[in-house]
Amino acid sequence: MTFNRYRRGLFITSFLAAPVILYLVYVISPNVQAFYIAMTDWRGVSATPAFIGLENFERLLGDNVFWKAVSHNAALLVLLPVITIVIALFFAFLLNVGGRQGVSGIRGSTFYRVVFFFPQVLAVTIVAVLFQQVLRPDASGMLNGPLMALGINPIGFLSDSGLAFWSVLGVLVWQAVGFYVVLFSAGLASIPKEMFEAAQIDGAGRVSMFFRVTLPLLWDTVQVAWVYLGILAMDVFAIVWVMTVQQGGPDWSTTVMAAEIYRNAFGYFRFGYASALGVVMFLFTVGFAILSLRLSRRERIEY
Repeated sequence: MTFNRYRRGLFITSFLAAPVILYLVYVISPNVQAFYIAMTDWRGVSATPAFIGLENFERLLGDNVFWKAVSHNAALLVLLPVITIVIALFFAFLLNVGGRQGVSGIRGSTFYRVVFFFPQVLAVTIVAVLFQQVLRPDASGMLNGPLMALGINPIGFLSDSGLAFWSVLGVLVWQAVGFYVVLFSAGLASIPKEMFEAAQIDGAGRVSMFFRVTLPLLWDTVQVAWVYLGILAMDVFAIVWVMTVQQGGPDWSTTVMAAEIYRNAFGYFRFGYASALGVVMFLFTVGFAILSLRLSRRERIEY
């Protein structure tokens, strides 16, 4: 009996060894190296960078651009999940339970799901270039062109420091909401129709049905969506770098930590300082995920 258990353990270990080794080499090892590089003055060329301890982190505290990037990431951590989840829940509820009978989707819901999901098939850089043209502050812009034709001054969606951040947020929501409409629709499809019918018989309206039936039963899915969107809010480098002017907006109004990591590493060749930024970004992301999972924990509803 013991021998068979030993053979089974050896068999399982032999299969797990290769992926575990690859994970350690290509995931864990680079992260550990990043923590070490963050405490050096490495500029990407010297073989033996000088160890400077926590100087890079002390320098971060006095870097105004860094604090602007942190504030933008923090705002995205709150606004992007909230806005995207609210819109996605609304459309998913409408597509699945918004029909005339109150327990079925509206006509053509399958087509609408495809339309909502369409932005997901576009590469992030394509989305950035597309909206860069849509938001152009001249007559060739899809929004400003009609305004100028009516004699209205063009709006600097990306050139105005007061609007640039909100323009980026709008693009991020537009790109993300379709995926979560489909995700929430899949969750709604797994809820028995009898539960909606019972709520309807009890006199529940659409709003009451949403908050008393739909949202509690979708809470686990919403929790996962919140964490994924929080991680997305920390990783908006491509949109900011490609779409906004000066790769960070006027007066650094759209810059984020990922953009500053790239700028310092490959623009200023301050790899040690960029690694310190990366460590801070890593701690932000992990902290957000842990905090979100703990705060949104609740009793699972069985049905």
